[in-house]
Amino acid sequence: MAVKKLKPTTPGQRHKIASTFEELSDKAPQKSLLKGTSKSGGRNNSGKMTMRYIGGGHKKRYRSIDFNRDKFGVPGIVATVEYDPNRSARISLIKYADGEKRYIIAPKGIEVGQTVKSGKGVEPEVGNTLYLSEVPMGSVIHNIELRPKQGGKLARSAGSYAQVVSREGKYVGIKMPSSEVRLILGTCLATIGMVSNSDHMLERAGKAGKSRWLGRRPRVRGVVMNPVDHPMGGGEGRASGGHPRSRNGVPAKGYKTRAPKKLSSKYIIERRKK
Repeated sequence: MAVKKLKPTTPGQRHKIASTFEELSDKAPQKSLLKGTSKSGGRNNSGKMTMRYIGGGHKKRYRSIDFNRDKFGVPGIVATVEYDPNRSARISLIKYADGEKRYIIAPKGIEVGQTVKSGKGVEPEVGNTLYLSEVPMGSVIHNIELRPKQGGKLARSAGSYAQVVSREGKYVGIKMPSSEVRLILGTCLATIGMVSNSDHMLERAGKAGKSRWLGRRPRVRGVVMNPVDHPMGGGEGRASGGHPRSRNGVPAKGYKTRAPKKLSSKYIIERRKK
């Protein structure tokens, strides 16, 4: 999982840093786990643009991912490590002993032919899914459930991970990728290891066209707009635009947007560091 700097044979390749894809298996995706997707272009059912800077992009098929990992007591063999156009992490095809095939988020270091398991009493090895109450203290985990049987919601993008830091009764303290420390029920599931493709953050597009392939249209800065379009717009010449804020007037730096009476706040032991 490395990156490569391309030779500047064209202006678009001069600053490009791309993945080597050396960890991928040379196989086509599993057809039974693919389904088509549709694009909105940022528009709602009446055709009005409700999200800006969305449109175009290459055609993609969605890979159905097993975030629940609820095949308890059934061992699975890692058949492939594949590229997924819908996420930054790599995915792995698992062939279970009962004949079923499922995609999972591939952890860093997973290899073809490796056996993965999930459920109670499973060894805390990379790729295995355990209850948080059974995960050893200090272990690195990903694909963490917030509520039992909900499916993994936390630490799913490339290179992300959380860490088990404490146990308080039926709750387990988790240090999140954001450095926030949060209590989660010990009956929730989590997968051992860090998410694959940790070098994703080092990649550079090299040219504007790469963003268009990903379905991103050019983004316009607020300071270059008119006052009718943005609170930071207007002024003579290159005016700074005043206090940084969103198009709706919400301050952008240091302003807390979390609801003060949110029920889940009691589970947050330590807020994320600025």
